[in-house]
This record gives sequence, C-alpha cells and structure tokens, in this order.
Amino acid sequence: MTFNIPQNKQLILFDGVCNLCNSSVQFVIKHDKNNQFMFTALQSEAGQKIINHFNIDTKKVDSILLFTPKKGIVSKSTAALKVASKLGFPINILSVFLIIPSFISNWVYDFIAKNRYKWFGKKEACMIPTPELKNKFLS
Repeated sequence: MTFNIPQNKQLILFDGVCNLCNSSVQFVIKHDKNNQFMFTALQSEAGQKIINHFNIDTKKVDSILLFTPKKGIVSKSTAALKVASKLGFPINILSVFLIIPSFISNWVYDFIAKNRYKWFGKKEACMIPTPELKNKFLS
C-alpha cells in the first residue's frame, strides 16, 4: 500500500489535539532545514489508513509514529530520537540516547505521554496548517 509519501521523506504521525505534540511538530518544522519530514495527525484520514495498515493499537501507541517508505514504522522514544537525529546540531546529539534499551526509554516516553494532556492541555480539534505549510501535511 502506498501513502503518497515521496521516497526521500519521512512522515511523522502525531496526536493532533495534544498541545505538546503540536508544539513538537512546530519545533520540527522550524529545525527541519533539509525538508525531510511530512506530518499528519493520528486522527486524520491518512493517519487512520496507516494505523490500520500496520495494525497499530492506539491504546498502546497514541502519540508519535515515524513512517519511512523504505523502512516502515517506528514508535515512541525510537521515533522521537530518530526525528531528532535528522534535525542538525545540536539537536541531533539527542540520538545518542538510541543506545539506551527501548524498554527503558519507552518507560520515560510513556510516562510523559500518559500525562501530556494534564501537563500541556489539549485542543478541541486538530491543528490546521497555514497555507505556507500545507504541502508538509497529509490530510
């Protein structure tokens, strides 16, 4: 199945109503100097197609997924750290944490994800990209 993602791009799937997730997307857009990433909300039609295609249980993974056409999908801390690795210095230094076993880094990730609405709040609806950023988003 194809998802209309160019081979040279990676797709970040995020919780479109989460303020922390939306802020993270804005951060990635600002620091993505090589224009490597596209975005879609987990709640979007494109997000739902990918979730269904990969049989992802959104009760267990509900905050960030990274899809690469050639490599498939990664989630949680691995996804966040792989995104950071592509953002240039000094942000890419965070990728050193990929050496930590995922059961440890995912425990930290899950703790933050579980509390993200309480700590950062949530929106009533998904973010709508500006006209300038529309080409970075799948709907």
